[in-house]
Parts: sequence; structure tokens; C-alpha cells
Amino acid sequence: MNKPLNLNLDRTAKISLSEQIRRGVTTAIEGGVLEPGARLPSWQDLAAQLGVARGTVRTAYEKLAAAQLIEASRAAGTRVAQRPRGSARSEQPSDAGSFMEIYREMTQGPAFFQMGVPATETFPATLFARIHAHAVRAEASAPPLYPDPRGEIELRREIAGYLAVSRGINCSPSQVIITGGFNAGLGLTLGVLGLGGHAAWVENPGFPWSRKGLELARLSLAPIPVDVDGIGVDHGLRHHPDAKLVLVTPGQQAPLGPTLSLERRLRLLEWAAANEVWVIEDDYLSELQLTGRAAPALASLDRDGRVIHIGSFSKTISPTVRLGFLIAPVELLSRFGEVAACLAPPPGPAVQLATAGFMHEGHYIRHLRRTKRAYAAKRQALLDCLQPFVGADRIAAPGLAVLLKLPNGTSDLAIAREAAAFGMSPSPLSAWYVSPAGAESGLLLGVATAPTKNLARSCDRLFEVIRRLTRST
Repeated sequence: MNKPLNLNLDRTAKISLSEQIRRGVTTAIEGGVLEPGARLPSWQDLAAQLGVARGTVRTAYEKLAAAQLIEASRAAGTRVAQRPRGSARSEQPSDAGSFMEIYREMTQGPAFFQMGVPATETFPATLFARIHAHAVRAEASAPPLYPDPRGEIELRREIAGYLAVSRGINCSPSQVIITGGFNAGLGLTLGVLGLGGHAAWVENPGFPWSRKGLELARLSLAPIPVDVDGIGVDHGLRHHPDAKLVLVTPGQQAPLGPTLSLERRLRLLEWAAANEVWVIEDDYLSELQLTGRAAPALASLDRDGRVIHIGSFSKTISPTVRLGFLIAPVELLSRFGEVAACLAPPPGPAVQLATAGFMHEGHYIRHLRRTKRAYAAKRQALLDCLQPFVGADRIAAPGLAVLLKLPNGTSDLAIAREAAAFGMSPSPLSAWYVSPAGAESGLLLGVATAPTKNLARSCDRLFEVIRRLTRST
């Protein structure tokens, strides 16, 4: 028996009728009025009840299905999808436009085109689970002692060896500090340096979470524009010569993609050494650069100990392991150890030892090779799907994303939020800029999470949203 729906539609509102229907059904489901398994009217029947076009209800139902709130089948009809008990959130929603609201929107998932998340189909999950299970048993049977706050020596050795071969960094295992991912490494570094009150160069556009981290550490942001050669070093020297910190993604700039040129690398390092400036290198892509061989790390050129190299396993293994590392300059080793011991300990030994075993047995390198091939193929397939919709001048392929440039004045935030109803999570380019003034509009489509099936259908739906919201601006 169909569940009755009391939907009040306002035909004078600016919100479309299909969106009003979607919101009404969503509210009824999340509020418990419609329980899991409850049968809904077919979209034809509901259209007749509401006196609207069938396509209007069908669009609303498609969005609800994409959000996994309802499911339809020929045998059972349209029903409310089963949901885990206690999944409804009782906490207060974040303030509109706040950092936490944008953070939640950009990290919720899983969703198509979501950035910062690796593909699950390329990772040898069974193999890693076996190695991890062995490490968990070893941890459980070990004496109950506090682990080294700098990290397990086995993993530190593997990382030092890996960086020497893949990134050109010559460091000892004692310089490797294990962290809970990139953000934890950044927080640990800022705690060690204690530069509150000083200015910090940040790429504009650049990673929003890193920028927020600097603000929380009471640094003042000095936005530096990015061009085809990376961060504008000369611009920074002209306008912010007194800065004491530089945060940079030299391997492949996030989100625009250029590699920091050798001339600018040397200029940056020379200035940093002469003025006692610290440079934090965010090596977010590591070996996952899809075009050619990855550029050597900035730290490989550093002869004065001014670069702190931070890496992560989030994009190569999984963000759920919360595992990363940094390479500390020799003169700061004791300070990093102190802060790590007191304020920023690494994850537990089991996940560290599992990752060390995964690397030691050669599985990590083989996984990276397979992943690069798979991502390159997915990126080309995505580019092929997008090209019929837009000209080549509006598409770029930086890092593990495809950048789709939008017409001036288009709200990429609104498009990203609308696309979420269809199970897609592109990242709005404007959110990567320090301020709305001068921010370009665009969508960053994650390559790793691009659908392997029905890619053309996802692109069609995305451009339906883009066309609709572009016309309304």
C-alpha cells in the first residue's frame, strides 16, 4: 500500500517544483515520517495527485534515488531505502557558508568525481588486510609499552628508502616522523616552528584546509598568485619579503597543476636560506603524477635544511588509515620528537607495521604502477566524455582531477551542491581561492572516483545541472 504524502507546493517560489518535492520527501524520510521500506506513489501517480508534470516528479525521484534515499524495482515499486539505525544526525547543522559546512560538503561521500579519495578497485585490499591482521596480532601480543612517538622504526626505514629512489631525497630514518596524515603533519610542523604572528606565503588558489590550518596557528596569509611555472616567487619577494613561512605544492600545484620551475625552486631556496624562512613542501601527489615521471622533490635540492617535506598515504592507500610522514631538518629533530610525544603522537603500531610490510615486500610500488595506468585511462575517458560539451580551452587535467572552467558569474558552489543530489561531488574551484575577489569559477572532477560504468550518463546529468544554473544567473 502506498504511503500518503502531504506535500505542499508553492508555485510562486523561486525553488523549482521538483526541488520542493525532493526536499519534502527527504524531510519526511529523515524525520521518521517515512520509515525504511515504506512504499511511495509511483512518479506518475504522485504527479497526478499534485497536479504537476510527470517529468517534474521523475526528476525529484531520480535525485532521491541518487542520494540512496529511495529505491525502485518493477516487483516492489518505489520504496524508502533501508538505512542503518542511528544514522540520523542529531547535532546542530553548521552555519551557512562556514568552514565546517564547506568541509562537510567537500568530504562527504562516497560520490562520483570526489577529490582526495583513491579508487577502491585498484587497491589490493585483501592482501593489505592479511598483512594488517598479522600486524594486529603482533601488536596484541607485544608488551604493553608506549610506542615511539616518532613512529615505528620499520616504517621509517621503508619511507627513507622509498623517498631516496622515488623523490630524490637523501634522509636518514631518524629524520622521518610518522604522522596521522598530511593535516596532522602540518599541525605538528606548525607547533614545532611556532611562527604565530608572522606572514606565510600561500598559493592562490591553494588547498583550503592547509590555508585554514595556518590561520588557526595565528599566521597571517600572504596569497601568492600561480602561473604556468608555479608559485610566483618574485611576486612574493616584492610584496611579502618579511614572510617566515612558505607552503607550496611544487611537484604539481594544487589545484591548477603546473610544476614549480627549476629557476623558481632555486630562487625560493636561496631566499629561504638567506632569510631563515621555513618552506613546507606538500607532496600530495607523491608518485601519482600521470604525465611523465614525477619531478624530484623540492627537498632534494635543499642544502641548508630549510625544507620540511610532508607526505601522506591517503591518496595511495586510503584516507581511512590516517597515515602520513614528514622529513624533519636535522637541527629540529629533538623539537619534533618533543612535540610529537606531548601533542601529536602517530597512529597505532599495527597500521604502521602493516604499511611497512606492504612496502618492504614490493606491493606498494607495484600498486602505484597499476594505479597510475588505471587513472590515466580513467582521465582520458573523462576528457573524451567532456569534450562534446565544451571547447578544449575550458578543460584542463591537473593532477588527479579534470578542471572544467565555467562561464564568469556562474556559481560553482551552487552547481556542486545541486550535483550532490545526483550522487556527484565535484569540488568548486572558487573555494580554493583566498577570497572571492578574483576567484575563477570551475569544477574539479576527481579522476580516481570517476565512474567506470555509465560515465557518459553522469556527464550528461552534470551538464544538465550546469546549463540550468547557468541560465538562472
